[in-house]
Amino acid sequence: MKTSKGYIRSLDLHKGHVDLSHGGGGRAMAQLIEEIFFAAFANEYLARGNDGAVLPIPSEGGRMVMTTDAHVVSPLFFPGGDIGCLSVHGTVNDLAVMGARPLWLAASFILEEGFPLADLQRIVESMASAARDAGVIIVTGDTKVVERGKGDGVFITTTGVGVVADGILLSGDRAQPGDAILLSGTIGDHGMAIMSKRENLTFDAQIESDTAALNGLVADMLASGADIHVMRDPTRGGLATALNEIAKQSGVGMLLDEASIPVRTVVEAACEFLGFDPLYIANEGKLVAICAAADAERLLAAMCAHPLGHESAIIGTVHSDPHHFVQMKTRFGGHRNVDWLSGEQLPRIC
Repeated sequence: MKTSKGYIRSLDLHKGHVDLSHGGGGRAMAQLIEEIFFAAFANEYLARGNDGAVLPIPSEGGRMVMTTDAHVVSPLFFPGGDIGCLSVHGTVNDLAVMGARPLWLAASFILEEGFPLADLQRIVESMASAARDAGVIIVTGDTKVVERGKGDGVFITTTGVGVVADGILLSGDRAQPGDAILLSGTIGDHGMAIMSKRENLTFDAQIESDTAALNGLVADMLASGADIHVMRDPTRGGLATALNEIAKQSGVGMLLDEASIPVRTVVEAACEFLGFDPLYIANEGKLVAICAAADAERLLAAMCAHPLGHESAIIGTVHSDPHHFVQMKTRFGGHRNVDWLSGEQLPRIC
């Protein structure tokens, strides 16, 4: 809006709200982009203000990797993170577990009319901080506004581009009988942090999301020289779903050791209280790696040496199985199937 002197007043980031004019393509939209998005994401590509970013071809060669993800988490702010950092971490991690070095992100925002500008600024600044920490640049984006009641605050879609070096081939169809299965830390932290916040549950210790960018951990794992065949970040559907996906892709079976799978005591207690299985709870800062058995200890050492992998463990093995079952040896010595998740256990989790 113009003042009596003819210039535009700055947005009221403390008391202001998103309105439909912020998505209308006019002056208000330009001001929102300038004062919130450009201010937080400032870089040479974004500053050009074009419809897309013209990016250099990486000098090291290799192959390009691209991924995209939509984030609809509820609540938007939760212990250990928010939808902003989550939208960066999720896409960075999808690139990283392909063996790629993440380079650039694009971000698209769907904002609901009436959403507080202070909350939007907080989310955008969280994204900017997460991107800096991960070493990626948000180079282009888009903003739309929907009517009140149609958008649940904010939805964010992020698309990432990275480069994977020649000689690195990580794919879900490369698990082989005899391989070892490694996990980079405790499971269920993110999903139960969301659930505890959503349901106003309190426990003796607070459950915090594990949301984090894993590209640094992956770089150390690749540098170890271990013969890694597959990596996957077990997000929606948790560890169980990720391993079932890989077993199906590779045409193999798996046997897990329940006693070797790290779960925080408070997460285990919360899952038991709510009737959930931590194997199916979402994670946002963990990965599964499958490697040649001879290299398992070397890879484990590299993972444990990294701050995001200090609780890593070898949790099972790959074997031949025409049915492609994932099974688990229980703490009591029995066996049970770890089947695909049936239905949506925790909606709006990422």
